[in-house]
Amino acid sequence: MEMRVKKLHPDAIVPSFANATDAGMDLFSIEDAVLKPGDLKKIKTGLAIELPENCVSLIWDKSGIATKGLKTVAGVIDSGYRGEYLVALTNLGKEDYVIKKGDKIAQVLIQEVNHPTVVETDKLSDSSRGTGGFGSR
Repeated sequence: MEMRVKKLHPDAIVPSFANATDAGMDLFSIEDAVLKPGDLKKIKTGLAIELPENCVSLIWDKSGIATKGLKTVAGVIDSGYRGEYLVALTNLGKEDYVIKKGDKIAQVLIQEVNHPTVVETDKLSDSSRGTGGFGSR
């Protein structure tokens, strides 16, 4: 699979895998920002990405910064999008979170997408879990 990346800003950093076995590639900020507790901001990456039509970009937290309260939101980017990748971040912590230009702010996972045929029905098959929801065994 090929993922085409266009730099929209000279300071943009092309996504990369920090380790050979990582699932996600790091995304980097091209701007300085401060997120106060409760803030939601869209942070620029300076990149546009082209994926094959059967793929999607999923934007996820970086565990190190997530443990400090920074959470990604709005993390699905469809293959047809050609604009700048913005990472929507919210600060769930109790202290300001400072982002510097060049900081890792999230990770992007590229996954294939299936488009199932939707069939409306009056009955679903039985399973061992059944209708057990949150916390069920």
